[in-house]
Amino acid sequence: MNEEELQRRLVALKIEHRDLDAAIDALSSTGGDQLQIARLKRKKLKLRDQIAIIDDYLIPDIIA
Repeated sequence: MNEEELQRRLVALKIEHRDLDAAIDALSSTGGDQLQIARLKRKKLKLRDQIAIIDDYLIPDIIA
């Protein structure tokens, strides 16, 4: 993947992460299925990890 494709993937992951957050909030506020909420939270954590990996690749640490 080139840098432009990674940027697009990063945007898509962030949107999906935000959508999952909204879904978790909605289920929690209505007293939804706890198992479903746990699954969504796990998926959200995986997305966060993928976002961090792409961020680290796009913005490498530079020691000055």
